[in-house]
Amino acid sequence: MRKRTTTAEWQEQTKRWRIRVQKNGALKSFYSSTPGRTGQREANAKADAWLDDSIRDGRKKVGPLYREWVEELKLTCGTSYVKQCAKYGDYYILPVIENLRIDELTEGDLQKCIDMSYKKRCLKKGAKRTGDTPLSKKTLSTIRSTEKAFVKWCRRNKYTTLNPDLDVPKNARVGKREILQPQALRTLFSVDTRKWYAKHIFDDYIYAYRFAVSTGLRPGELVGLWYGDIKGNTVNLRRSVNVEDETTTGKNENSIRSFDMCQQAREAYEAQVQLLKDSGVQLNYNTPLFQIPCQRSLKRRWEKYQDGNGITPRITLYELRHTFVSVEAGELTDGQLKMLVGHSRNMDTFGVYRHELQGQREELAEATTAALKKAHG
Repeated sequence: MRKRTTTAEWQEQTKRWRIRVQKNGALKSFYSSTPGRTGQREANAKADAWLDDSIRDGRKKVGPLYREWVEELKLTCGTSYVKQCAKYGDYYILPVIENLRIDELTEGDLQKCIDMSYKKRCLKKGAKRTGDTPLSKKTLSTIRSTEKAFVKWCRRNKYTTLNPDLDVPKNARVGKREILQPQALRTLFSVDTRKWYAKHIFDDYIYAYRFAVSTGLRPGELVGLWYGDIKGNTVNLRRSVNVEDETTTGKNENSIRSFDMCQQAREAYEAQVQLLKDSGVQLNYNTPLFQIPCQRSLKRRWEKYQDGNGITPRITLYELRHTFVSVEAGELTDGQLKMLVGHSRNMDTFGVYRHELQGQREELAEATTAALKKAHG
C-alpha cells in the first residue's frame, strides 16, 4: 500500500473536507461533508482505499457483502450469534446502507443506522412495530458492535480501509431490570423445595440457583460447568451451552476466566456434589456439575421454584446475574466486578482487571461472602 503524506483539509467555501493524493502520476481528490474530525477521517479513508493497490472491488454493494459475512460466521460462531447478526442487519443496519457501494460507506452512514434505530426502532419495511419506546442502550450497543464486526471483516477481506468510531446516543435508556430483593434472597438460601401439583417436593436444581446468584454465572455457563472445572476453591470457566444447545467458549473474550468461590458458592457446590454422590452419579472430569440438560429446562424449573415460593416479581435467570452484580457493586471495584463476571474488554480496562482478579482471588471471595450475607440478612 502506498503511504499518503498529506491529510484532508477543511474547505470553508464548500463546507467539506478535501484531500488530494497521487498514484502512478494521476492526481485525485476525495471529499467528506461530515463536519469535525469524523469527516476528516472519512476523506482520508477514501484516499487510503484508492492508494491501496490490494483493495478489492469497491463497487460491491453493502447488502450482498453483509450477507456473505453472515454466511461465513456460520463456520466459526454459534447459531445464536449468527441469528443475532442476521436479525440486526435486517432490522437496523441494511435498511440504511444496503444499497451503498462499500467504497462509499462512511462512518457517518454507520452512525446513521444507530441514530435512526434509536428514534424509530425497527427500520425494516413491513416489520411489525412492537411499541414507540426508543431502543435501549444495550440494543443500540449491540447494533454498534455488529456494525464494527462487519466492517472489520470487510477490512480483512480488502474491501475497505474504514475503521469507524461509533457512538451510542447519550440519552439512550437503560433497560429495566429486576433483581432478587432481600426477602427473596432469604427464601432462595433457606427453601429447597418447589411446588408440584398440591405438594412441595425437593428441587434438585436448588444448588444451581444458589451457585448462580453467588457467582454471577450466565445461564449457559451454569449448564456447561463440569465437575472437573472446579479445583480446590477455584472455578475455571471454559465453556458455555447456548440456547441452541451448542457448546461454545462463551459470549466474549473474557468469558474464559477463573475465580475463587465465596462461602455461599462453596456451600452450594459441596451440597451439589453430595447430591450427585447420593444419586449414584459417577463423578468424572466431564460430568455436568448441575445435571441440567439445557437452558430451557433450567428456565422452566426456575420459574416453578419462584411461583411455588411466592417470589415476586418473577425474575429471569439472567437477572440472577444482575442480582449478583448489584449485591457486589458496593464491595468490589468496577474493574474487579466486571472481570469477575466476564464482561467484554470494551466495557472496562481489560488488562488491569485481569491482573487484579488473578492477584486477589481470596480477597474477592471474602468480599463476595460479606456482600451476600449483608444482602439477605
